[in-house]
Amino acid sequence: MSISLAAARPAPSAASRRLTLLLCCLATLALIVLLSLMLGAKPIPAAVVWRSLLHGGGDPDSVIVLQGRLPRTLLGLLAGAALGLSGALIQALSRNPLADPGVLGVNAGASFAMVLGVAVWGVDSQLGYLGCAAAGALGATLLVYTVGARGRRMDPLRFVLAGAAVSAVLMGLSTAITLLDPLAFNQLRYWNAGTLDVRSMTPLALAAPVMIAGMLLALLLARPLNTLGMGSDLAVSLGGRPLLIQAGAVLAITLLCGGSTAVAGPIAFVGLMIPHLARWLGGADLRWALPFTLLLAPMLLLGSDIVGRLLTPGELRVSIVTAFIGAPALIWLARRHAAPGGRA
Repeated sequence: MSISLAAARPAPSAASRRLTLLLCCLATLALIVLLSLMLGAKPIPAAVVWRSLLHGGGDPDSVIVLQGRLPRTLLGLLAGAALGLSGALIQALSRNPLADPGVLGVNAGASFAMVLGVAVWGVDSQLGYLGCAAAGALGATLLVYTVGARGRRMDPLRFVLAGAAVSAVLMGLSTAITLLDPLAFNQLRYWNAGTLDVRSMTPLALAAPVMIAGMLLALLLARPLNTLGMGSDLAVSLGGRPLLIQAGAVLAITLLCGGSTAVAGPIAFVGLMIPHLARWLGGADLRWALPFTLLLAPMLLLGSDIVGRLLTPGELRVSIVTAFIGAPALIWLARRHAAPGGRA
């Protein structure tokens, strides 16, 4: 009996398959980055983009690339990764597959602090915006964490309910203040829309260290969160410290959401959709799911930004495009998890 060579070959391991998929995602992200630098109201050839990045230049095309498209592309990379990782952490921490950064009240806290800073203290600088957003995100997160903790354990349901309540209150206060103060409303309406359209590297230079620190902390927490996902009692028996792991995850979420919201404004659905796709490609193990999220989330955000630039003669805000994509995804996820046997 002859055995074919194909049948005799060993099946590729799951790790090698995931690594191959990661490399494919990295290549796709590089292509999307190039398209983000090329496409817009005025298409610019790839050769001109490459020359501008390497040698600079004062011609109109180089100015568009370096001062217009490069900052927003870098922001898309950082903010997309931050939003995706924060969503993955929140879903792991709350054990709720429909959770996203808005559930924890982080975005609402950052928005409320921004509104308060502009209306009350007259903040009008990028450093001031970043400080207000980070402080608001941290304050809201600590409040939700304090309410959601029961003794020495985190109650996932209580955690989510506390986040929803705090988010609703803070968003209501933010709306009231902006309606009573037209100057604050006018100053924040562009930021509230959620956009990647930054015209300088200054906001990125201020927010990038915060987001990068959050990303590194999130990746370091992958193994401890895997252990915590098996239950607090088992995590303790394996030498884990649940409260310390939860506190580290909350800190990472605060850094990620605070930094991205301060620069790009509130952008929804990225942190909800991408972790599901990452788990589908990389499995439930966060040591694989988080790296997939790190690549997939910027792909979604930059792709949405490109579509927004090309869809209308002016520009459609990236948050609107992600909402158009995210709303059907949310309905599908809700129906999938509501169905018998549905799971993340």
